[in-house]
Amino acid sequence: MKIHILQTGTVGVSPLLPFGGDNVSTAKASGIFTRKKDRLWLPVFIYYIETPHGKLLVDTGWRREMSPKGVFDRKAQIKELVTPMLYRINYGVLPLGQAADEQLAEMGVRPEDLDHVLISHLDCDHVCGLRAFKNAKNIMVSKKDLDHIRANRTGRVRFRPEWWEGVDLKTFDWNGTEGPVGCSYDVFGDGSVVMINIPGHSAGLCAIKVTGEDGRFVLIATDGGYARKSWEQMITSGISEDKELQRKSLAWIREQSENPDCIAVLASHDTEVTPHTIEF
Repeated sequence: MKIHILQTGTVGVSPLLPFGGDNVSTAKASGIFTRKKDRLWLPVFIYYIETPHGKLLVDTGWRREMSPKGVFDRKAQIKELVTPMLYRINYGVLPLGQAADEQLAEMGVRPEDLDHVLISHLDCDHVCGLRAFKNAKNIMVSKKDLDHIRANRTGRVRFRPEWWEGVDLKTFDWNGTEGPVGCSYDVFGDGSVVMINIPGHSAGLCAIKVTGEDGRFVLIATDGGYARKSWEQMITSGISEDKELQRKSLAWIREQSENPDCIAVLASHDTEVTPHTIEF
């Protein structure tokens, strides 16, 4: 197994969005009125995984249209995020060469070479780059996440179908019972790559557990916690659909991190993480 942790730019948010805790309001956490100079700039990580079953990509980060020249571009971001409100919540910068497709091309990997693109959830900084990978063999997201968006008015504001327009986005239902709420999807049927529902931040949010033949594993916690301190200190994010479920998910992530077979737990916006490769 090889897991390549790749940074696809940064996202600028209110400091209350990732670490607001249980009592912050969604309005304050959204950062709609937070000035650019007061924003917390976090890395946006994606994960390219090489396995005996083939090549996988977890999330896609921003796409080039977010920063056409590699710098902050207000007009381009409003267009990419579809609404001015989402732009006010999520500023983004994508330096030249850091888009997911650009980095994989440098590694000799074309979109059509990918056997699976696994989407943890459908927030903009995780799926805006998805259209660049429409030729991947399988592009998958949990049925729970997509169904919740379609059925929930708030979800339709936060998640925009334009980001995956023209993409053959396939949904999966749970075929296992791993995780804090007993819902998981074994991608290959052998336990090597499992998508595990960790609800709270979004209804169908998934962590991805990658396990080697010797039982050691890496847990990609995605937005289950924004940094290691999230599960160590049980800090819920400011934007959360269900705080109680999020606390349950954080407790499960912490439990996994304490397992002797755990090599690493990775959060998708942890400033303590740098791009590197884990091989096991």
